[in-house]
Amino acid sequence: MLNGIWAALAAVIAFAISATVGKVLIPALHKLKYGQTILDIGPSWHKKKEGTPTMGGIMFIIAIVVSTAVVTTCLALFGSIYEPTGYSFGKEVFMMIVSLAMAFLYGAVGFLDDYIKVVKKRNLGLTAKQKLGFQFGIAIAYVAVNAFFGYGSKTYIPFLGTVDFGSFAIVYYIISVIVIVGIVNAVNLADGIDGLVGSETFFVALFYMIVASIMSSPATTVLSSAIAGGCLGFLIWNFNPAKVFMGDTGSLFLGGAVCAMAFAMNMPVILIPMALVYIIEMLSVILQVSYFKLTHGKRLFKMSPIHHHFEKCGWSETKIVVVFSSFTVVVGIIVTALVILGL
Repeated sequence: MLNGIWAALAAVIAFAISATVGKVLIPALHKLKYGQTILDIGPSWHKKKEGTPTMGGIMFIIAIVVSTAVVTTCLALFGSIYEPTGYSFGKEVFMMIVSLAMAFLYGAVGFLDDYIKVVKKRNLGLTAKQKLGFQFGIAIAYVAVNAFFGYGSKTYIPFLGTVDFGSFAIVYYIISVIVIVGIVNAVNLADGIDGLVGSETFFVALFYMIVASIMSSPATTVLSSAIAGGCLGFLIWNFNPAKVFMGDTGSLFLGGAVCAMAFAMNMPVILIPMALVYIIEMLSVILQVSYFKLTHGKRLFKMSPIHHHFEKCGWSETKIVVVFSSFTVVVGIIVTALVILGL
């Protein structure tokens, strides 16, 4: 009960900071002329959004970091800590900090990409090789820290309990790096409609919070609550019609955050189903490109990622956000139920 109060406090603080920072940040971005350039390859009706400020992810990054730091400190000093999983609260806090740092570094890469686009006037920002180089470097460093100072080769899997990969640890680490980079890019690809990624990630964080609470992982509960609150505060400014975009600054940070919540409580196995909505978006791009090449110019979807396909089918942006978010809720309920049954 008490830890639930700390989680609620984290969400409220993050929401308040994110929403408040928006009042200052958006006019500042306008003044600096940090407006989004809409590429011709996107839906033609998105051209009217040209000039909308980007880099808005800064508001929820600040909110999440501050809220998590404040509430985790208060939890450590005044909270009731229960450790049924065998991992100490101190170790969980350490991995939560390292995981949040990973998300922050991904946000920094996104900021650099946005900066090049809007300030240096290079529409494509960082090259694909540069992005992947940074992303794999961050993921490798994170997994290495986890291996040597965190949970090592041990991880919790519902129905199986704590599993030690032992001599197969290197395979686990390699898969972890690939999954982290994949999810980060999947979240980035999903960001193309007002309020979409913010809404999806709000619900993903909400269910992570529930799972972390069930698993008695207090630090991850606080982190997830802060992410949910930060996203909700951002959505005040990002709901259609958006007054600001999160940019790669925000989407890459949230991609890292989605991974961070699973790894911080040492249950990365739930990352794939929790991130399923983003993975579907990424797969739609892969399928579209592959089909286009195999059929010499034919398209599987009207446009990819798949949210643009539904736009082309006549769905409004609001309808897409509601449907995709509802799908996320259904998946979250199933994952939560499986975690409970698998205890």
